[in-house]
Amino acid sequence: PSSTILPSLSPANYGDEGLVGPFMRFTPPLVICLCPVEGQNLGTDNVSVIEGEMATISCRVKNNDDSVIQLLNPNRQTIYFRDVRPLKDSRFQLVNFSDNELRVSLSNVSLSDEGRYVCQLYTDPPQEAYADITVLVPPGIPIMDSREDVVSEGNETELTCTAMVSKPAASIRWMKGEQELTGEMTVDETYDRMFTVTSRLRLTVSKEDDGEPVSCIIDHPAVKDLRAQRYLEVLYQPEVKIVQAFPEGLTREGENLELTCIAKGKPQPHQISWLRVDDDVPSHTVITGSDLFIENLNKSYNGTYRCVASNTVGDAYDDYILFVHDSRAGEGAPQKIDHAVIGGVVAVVMFAILCALIVLGRYFARHKGTYFTHEAKGADDAADADTAIINAEGGHNNTEEKKEYYI
Repeated sequence: PSSTILPSLSPANYGDEGLVGPFMRFTPPLVICLCPVEGQNLGTDNVSVIEGEMATISCRVKNNDDSVIQLLNPNRQTIYFRDVRPLKDSRFQLVNFSDNELRVSLSNVSLSDEGRYVCQLYTDPPQEAYADITVLVPPGIPIMDSREDVVSEGNETELTCTAMVSKPAASIRWMKGEQELTGEMTVDETYDRMFTVTSRLRLTVSKEDDGEPVSCIIDHPAVKDLRAQRYLEVLYQPEVKIVQAFPEGLTREGENLELTCIAKGKPQPHQISWLRVDDDVPSHTVITGSDLFIENLNKSYNGTYRCVASNTVGDAYDDYILFVHDSRAGEGAPQKIDHAVIGGVVAVVMFAILCALIVLGRYFARHKGTYFTHEAKGADDAADADTAIINAEGGHNNTEEKKEYYI
């Protein structure tokens, strides 16, 4: 393995901060081994910390045989030798010291603290492990601006979002409502490895975008949910609709007609006018703002009536076609027949008839047989047909007259 010479721990190597305690006598240089951490007894971790917060460096030893542990800064000045701090920087504080760990905290971290810190273990040969401290600088509140405050529908607008001085460079995303959009991003490096990021979003707007929120979202490892937002203000031409207020049904001769023109836009329409396409409006027509009233209709008023609304963006209109019917139109019209009801009634009647037929059939089947009247009594005992007739007729004279009927 390669080797290097550890700078002597003399006051000259520490400037004004100097050393304290018995380490003033540690002047002979030490030859150490720059051994890889893997497979060795000494280990540590890299640290990322936000500027102004606290970082913790841990030098860990496995199966330590009472070897000395010390921590050096990027300038290879001793911060802690075992549990003693030679460096006069009170931001470094001992968190834990044992045979297996030397853990030191650094408060109020600044960009000047960034670099590679060294854990040393005095073994034979000596070992080193390295902990890189990365200082993160979060961006400030993003600055969002637009090329114009108000834009007309169909036109393009440009929005910019700037994330000032951060480390590392931030990334910027755009959202319009729930839709993610892509902007054009530029990164400028400033001083001391700091970055300023600007994103530009070009957007063609429609009337549906009016009042829609547009957000720029900053993504950075040192901060979460950092965003700026503004609402689009879109001007659009009027939307026009004609409503027949009276009558509710057919327009007949002799009746009155009332139409209402509903118009909305941004800005609100400043002018609403009525006209009759290809002809003049009837002379006795009354127009009041958005309302049109014609009394005593007749068929000569048939035609297309138009409502026109205007604002600073443009004009729009809606048409109403008037057709005047005869005065008795629509009267005496056959009422709608509910075929379902009629079908139900017919089905019930047919079912009743079928049930009656079944009952009568069963009754006839039960009473089927031979029936005799009193006039036929004794006919079965006669010797021949003539005698039977005589007996039957004689019986009629000798018996009480009685008749039986079967229906």
